[in-house]
Amino acid sequence: MERKSCTLIVMLILVPMLLAASWKTRIYRAYTGNDMRAWKAAMDEMENQKTNDPAYLAELVNYQYGYIGYCLGIDDDDAAKNCLEQAEKNLDQLEQLGFSSATINAYRSAFFGYKIALSPIKAPFFGPKSIKAAEQSILADPKNPLAYVQLGNAEFHMPAVFGGTKTKAIEYFQKAEKLMEENPETWITQNWNYLNLLALIGQSFEALNKYEEAKSYYSKAVNAEPTFKWVKDELLPNLDKKLTNE
Repeated sequence: MERKSCTLIVMLILVPMLLAASWKTRIYRAYTGNDMRAWKAAMDEMENQKTNDPAYLAELVNYQYGYIGYCLGIDDDDAAKNCLEQAEKNLDQLEQLGFSSATINAYRSAFFGYKIALSPIKAPFFGPKSIKAAEQSILADPKNPLAYVQLGNAEFHMPAVFGGTKTKAIEYFQKAEKLMEENPETWITQNWNYLNLLALIGQSFEALNKYEEAKSYYSKAVNAEPTFKWVKDELLPNLDKKLTNE
């Protein structure tokens, strides 16, 4: 009887850990394989099975954060809005559970940015809120890379007439890159955020017509993950065409 009790305890400990690894692996493979249907399927399963476990909710919010960005990138505003509503509810729940304020504010910053993408006329209202949330995140934890990613996004998308510069965006992105690389177990091992950041830096250099720098980041992303289809099959070939035509 005692042995059965011990086995049950071990299973209760191991099963949540295995499930967490499963979600992370599924999302990573979906991202590197450019299979966003698989991403959404895993994310929706997590949403349907969610509990009050803060670590689980934080992971889910991260995947929703990524999926919203994808939806905006393909101009699927309705899907972006629906996912954003779910993500904000989960973030509110995380905040009520006393989760890291640095993480909460980093995602708040991102979500304000998404609201601007959905309704650009609201930029004067949500823009300062996004930047303030990112700054509060850094104050709470100066080593939180997601906060620097949001500042970089703000600079990248802000019109130059309002002070936005892609050069400054790259500085923020590279700060985030450095912080991720200082903590590889958390941010690099099977983590879509790191690969996405490398691609984002490459795109930022490409937007400045700095093609060699862009190629170095695209190559870094593919070296980190050879199956990274978006960069390998789209971003790199398109950039090579530009280099050939120079």
